[in-house]
Amino acid sequence: MTDNFTGSRLISCLGYKDADAALEWLVRAFGFEARAVYRNEAGKVVHAELTFVNGMIMLGPDGGGEFGKMVMTLPERAGGRCTQSIYVIVDNVDSHFARASAAGAETVIAPRGESYGGCSYSVRDPEGHTWSFGSYDPWAHPPIG
Repeated sequence: MTDNFTGSRLISCLGYKDADAALEWLVRAFGFEARAVYRNEAGKVVHAELTFVNGMIMLGPDGGGEFGKMVMTLPERAGGRCTQSIYVIVDNVDSHFARASAAGAETVIAPRGESYGGCSYSVRDPEGHTWSFGSYDPWAHPPIG
């Protein structure tokens, strides 16, 4: 490990039928920043790294290869259900929800208070991945147990 590491060591990876459109939408709707985008000879995204504060997701086209044989990354291939859900800590839940809604995110759970603290909401992106955003910061609380 490097002593000056500042990012998260857990990085979620998502597959999309249209990785180019997903990249643009996630930046516009959720406020991610494109850190690195790798394209093939035809100019299509083959791998992208998007950051949000010190967190990161990676995305690319859902497809074959060894990794594609092990995981199901498209909700439509899993009967509309997701194989993972991502939670992102935001400073202002209501304004973030308004931004996501304006970009066309499908509301799954409207903003609400949580019994464990904070407020959160959940939406689906255009390809059906479920995202949750909230003000609850589990790092700010001591572990229990």
